[in-house]
Amino acid sequence: MSSASTKWYSSVTRYQWLVLLVASLGWVFDAFEGQIYNLTRADMLPDLLHVKPDDALVKVWGERFLGIFLLGGTFGGLLFSSLADKWGRNPVMALTILFYSLFSGVTAFASEIWQVGALRFLVAMGVGGEWAVGAALVAEVFPKEARERAGGIFHATSVAGLWLAAAAGLYVGAQWRTAYLLGVVPALLVLWVRMSIKEPEAWKEARATKAKRMGSFSELLGTPRWRSRAIFGALLAMVGLATFWGVVVAGQDIAADFLKRVKDPEWASKSKIAFGFIQTAGAGAGMLAFGPLSARWGCKKTFVVLHLAALVMTPAICWLPSYAGSYTLLLVLLPLFGFCAQGIHAGYAAYFPALFPTHLRATGSGFCFNTGRLLAAPVLIWLSAWMKSTMDLRVAITSLGGFFLLGLIFLACLPETHGEDLPD
Repeated sequence: MSSASTKWYSSVTRYQWLVLLVASLGWVFDAFEGQIYNLTRADMLPDLLHVKPDDALVKVWGERFLGIFLLGGTFGGLLFSSLADKWGRNPVMALTILFYSLFSGVTAFASEIWQVGALRFLVAMGVGGEWAVGAALVAEVFPKEARERAGGIFHATSVAGLWLAAAAGLYVGAQWRTAYLLGVVPALLVLWVRMSIKEPEAWKEARATKAKRMGSFSELLGTPRWRSRAIFGALLAMVGLATFWGVVVAGQDIAADFLKRVKDPEWASKSKIAFGFIQTAGAGAGMLAFGPLSARWGCKKTFVVLHLAALVMTPAICWLPSYAGSYTLLLVLLPLFGFCAQGIHAGYAAYFPALFPTHLRATGSGFCFNTGRLLAAPVLIWLSAWMKSTMDLRVAITSLGGFFLLGLIFLACLPETHGEDLPD
């Protein structure tokens, strides 16, 4: 056997790379739209609430809007993932991109706090739907030996969206409306999607033989095999999404909290850089690593290792820099924390599509990821908001990090898909 034949990408065609590129760009801007809120809320919320930046209402509404975003993502994800199985991957991917880009742009004109909530819900609908379509499309188009790595790369490209959002946040400064106007740019991607992406052969065959069952939630939840996978997949995603919005994105708050304690006058810009670039670099490395690690160990073992590592790293970033009085130590720990705590997210794109048959693939993947959003929403709307507004930030985040333990329980109820063909 030649060395070239042992490479995971040796059988990947030019068109398959194109599919990965287009799906990834949709996910890049998807992540941009989600993250731009976190980087602008410190300026937007006091402006619209007419209060001072350190008012308790800012923290409360900040967490509520994260919960609203998860609810919108759930609704849109379930709706658009089912439509992707019924109508096809191409038109629904284009529709989801239009949803999140156009409604993000409209946010620039919000004048009341409720308007932001409504628009974040609509943006989240597109964000939730695009992921399920892109993940299913990549899984169906790539060969078995490259599927896990391609899925990991697809999800890892979200880091580029986080970096774009961080750069936009620094560029616009306190002019938060300008940042949302930039969110209209992804709409230009729609034409390329429509022109370059063909429907996968597996989807065409399923459409020809199972037309009435395409995207059926009744079959997904009515068939014991698929129901079990959907429920425990959703619970696994709940852990990742609750900890992402409640713990991972708090890296910026942790940095700001530390810098305020040492009375650094540049705490605002330094905390954005610490989270938006340094922690995110580690997150990107973790997501890129998930594919190769799962190709060696399998998805389940990779999930277990990263959940355990994240459980350890969460209190480490909260307390060790404070005890040492070292901002440098915080900058060293943040990318390690991002590697573990956010690296698990690449596994969802590699793992969920492989759990379901073609006629339910986007529906099942979307159900897992977006029901996970719904289940995570109460953690943010009530638990996280209450803890962060009443406790020492370090205590609150350390406590929320305990959710990583739940992931191990849910993983025990799911199958290993490594080396298996996609279900028919």
